Amino acid sequence: MKGAEILLKILEAYGVEHVFGLPGETTLPWYKEWHKYPQIEHVLTRDERNASFMAEAYAKVAFKPGVCEGPSPGAAHMLPGVAEAFKASVPVIVFTSDVPLNMELRNMLTGCNQTRLFEPVTKAAFTVTNSGEIPFILRRAFRIATTGKPGPVHIRIPSSVFDEEADAKDLYAQGPFASYPGHCPVADPEEVSKALKLLLAAEAPLIICGQGVLYSQAWDEVSRLAERLEIPVGTTMTGKGSISELHPWSIGVVGARGGTSLSNRYVEEADLIFYIGSNTDSAGTDGWKLPNPASGKRFIQLDVSEAEVGNVYPVDVALIGDAKSTLKAMLEMLENTKLTFGRRFTARDIERMKLEREALVKEAESCDDFPFHPLRILKEFKEVMPEDGLIAVDAGVSSIYSTAFYTQKRAGRQFLSGYSMGALGYAIPAAFGAWVGGNGRVVAALTGDGSFAFTVGELETLVRFGANVKIFLYKNDAYGWIRGESVWAEKMEPFAADFSSVDHAAIARAYGLAAFRPVTAAELYSAVREAFAHDGPALVELAVATQDRLVPPVPKWVAEAKMMKAPYIY
Repeated sequence: MKGAEILLKILEAYGVEHVFGLPGETTLPWYKEWHKYPQIEHVLTRDERNASFMAEAYAKVAFKPGVCEGPSPGAAHMLPGVAEAFKASVPVIVFTSDVPLNMELRNMLTGCNQTRLFEPVTKAAFTVTNSGEIPFILRRAFRIATTGKPGPVHIRIPSSVFDEEADAKDLYAQGPFASYPGHCPVADPEEVSKALKLLLAAEAPLIICGQGVLYSQAWDEVSRLAERLEIPVGTTMTGKGSISELHPWSIGVVGARGGTSLSNRYVEEADLIFYIGSNTDSAGTDGWKLPNPASGKRFIQLDVSEAEVGNVYPVDVALIGDAKSTLKAMLEMLENTKLTFGRRFTARDIERMKLEREALVKEAESCDDFPFHPLRILKEFKEVMPEDGLIAVDAGVSSIYSTAFYTQKRAGRQFLSGYSMGALGYAIPAAFGAWVGGNGRVVAALTGDGSFAFTVGELETLVRFGANVKIFLYKNDAYGWIRGESVWAEKMEPFAADFSSVDHAAIARAYGLAAFRPVTAAELYSAVREAFAHDGPALVELAVATQDRLVPPVPKWVAEAKMMKAPYIY
């Protein structure tokens, strides 16, 4: 059996249904056999970078590894999506085809040492040297990608291996590692007991959930623990969905990307913080100031990665294990315990805070000005977005307001961001990958004109597949976040941040999308509804101010804006 067919048989055994990729000469021997395996759909993309973002988003929604492939000349193009998957702990299997082994040393066209290229941004990087080892390497790749701290694995296959025959007798998959988490270890029971004692004794405890809760699918356990112990729950931006934001103990997103003065107050006033599935990064902690590690607060941290537990904060109890399994064990320990509390934070307090948040945005939501206020756009969006819909966001205006003020009614992975690296050009390919992995659910891609230029070619992909993706493009003719950071953080005139005005709706129509360019509040109302009603992909271009003119909820910017008496919301 040829190496190409061995590869396809193993992918079939692992239940792989979609592979995102782009053709090249080094991959054609694989494609030659692929005709026999129509059950594994090759999803043709227009850019290898976008293929890797699609696979990353697919994995987030489908709860099994995303798979992407690229040829030797485009291998380096895949790095942005792979780096995002690595930093975000997303299981992705990344295939790159290459020239015959070591022919790059003879300077064969398109050859390079791809393994060294991918090693820094993957959990493991393998080079297949003969077709007989493909089953072994793929089983190893799926195990590594889906267990412990999940992440991408790279497999480099020289084109000659696809045609090489082998007597393969180990064509089997390991079922538990076809999805993730592939293994769910429980933290040490003694440490779990210690954590519970601290939680029960605290006067003002707070739970903060990162995206580890979503990977573990532990949102039910988080809700039950919050109810049982009467503890408020905040999430990081990437952990949004770890609890329904309608839940009486949910305070919404905290930190510097999506937190507000109202939710961040709970972090400031808590005497004990229980981090679940969070790597305590700079975005979720406002540069490790919220909370300050030296604040005197007590900390508990639960994470499947031993590297993250106590990495930033001096934890009183370190719980190394899967979030869902460990929280289940914690709840079982509480089953026959009679509990009485004298908590400082109450459900009634949280209800009042949510009413304050509604009042905070009320004026902006009713503003008829043009360019549009982002919160007016969000109001119209919220009214028509399906409750089970998926949202993919790019860095900038599109993400910061939606993270803070879009209420996710259901728990689970519905909000996708590329905020582990924060590279531009994530939302549109991620929305398509989520659409493929989400069984046709409607997906909204919230992007900016800076990001759009990175991914415009994939509009053709959306149309070719008839993807139910609605693009909301925030236009300010600039890298608006850079303008905001320049003015409010660096106190400098913006530099290299502006570009020419473009009619993005016209571009979208040329690709075959329904497209809208509202300039009045009435047109905005209609455009949003027509976009969602359209059977297929649609784009709405939305003019907004740059972030140096209208300051979003970013704590360090808001502090400066207050002194300068500039408009802000926080």
